[in-house]
Amino acid sequence: MTDFATTIKPWSPDRWLTDIAPNPALRGFRRFCVEFLFFGLKEARACLFAGLFLIAIFAMPRGGVAGIPRYDLLLIIALAIQFAMIRFGLETVDEFKAICLFHIVGFALEAFKTSGAIQSWAYPDFAYTKLLGVPLFAGFMYAAVGSYIIQAWRILDVRIIHHPPYWMATLVALAIYLNFFTHHYIGDYRWYIAALAIGLYARTTVIFRPYDRDRKMPMLLAFVLIGFFIWLAENISTFFSVWQYPDQLGAWSTVHIGKWSSWTLVIIMTFTIVAFLKHIRATIHIPK
Repeated sequence: MTDFATTIKPWSPDRWLTDIAPNPALRGFRRFCVEFLFFGLKEARACLFAGLFLIAIFAMPRGGVAGIPRYDLLLIIALAIQFAMIRFGLETVDEFKAICLFHIVGFALEAFKTSGAIQSWAYPDFAYTKLLGVPLFAGFMYAAVGSYIIQAWRILDVRIIHHPPYWMATLVALAIYLNFFTHHYIGDYRWYIAALAIGLYARTTVIFRPYDRDRKMPMLLAFVLIGFFIWLAENISTFFSVWQYPDQLGAWSTVHIGKWSSWTLVIIMTFTIVAFLKHIRATIHIPK
């Protein structure tokens, strides 16, 4: 698969993280420490947008600043981070276009889930930039997930072996997304869909390069781990009342552990979109 990132600038810090000469003399515990360090640095770099945005969420007073509501400020900050990453060569225009797709997909889900008929969660504070009851910054939370996967794919030189047929992966991703809507009317089939996903990706392995050698991990394990960390971030966000579930209106409580499974399914869906876009780019000529 080719990469979205065809125009990363030569002076980008990503070059230092990715252009690493082989070091066969590095062995044993020392190699482990170096690879672990670089893996952490690359993960932190891949999480740059999500991390900065999360810091903004934590630091932003609930009452806003200088009379500007919190949600509006978070939208301004998200846009500033996004365009700064493009300006400084940390993200390409192609990557930005792909991230916009996640923004749209996420906002549509948010608008449905917060609607008066559903009310799965709510954004309680006032904002000028609310549309259909959803502050526009909310789409960036889904875009942050897409940004992480796209950036990690490039920076960790990710390759996938035994990827399932794209049409099957696409159908499962669509089923995941539609179930978030339809389970309010015809029942929740997430565990059946999860079983399909487990069968589909059972042989799939992700190969990545933390330093100068390839390492591998079962794809399903990667999905579960990423979903867990997003679930942790969601707990922190609801603690700061960025949004609230119905059982958190009186006092904050831990987000139900079942949301971990929901986020894992979101990761599978997001990964499928990124993989499909990369597949399209690899197999279809795109004029310059």
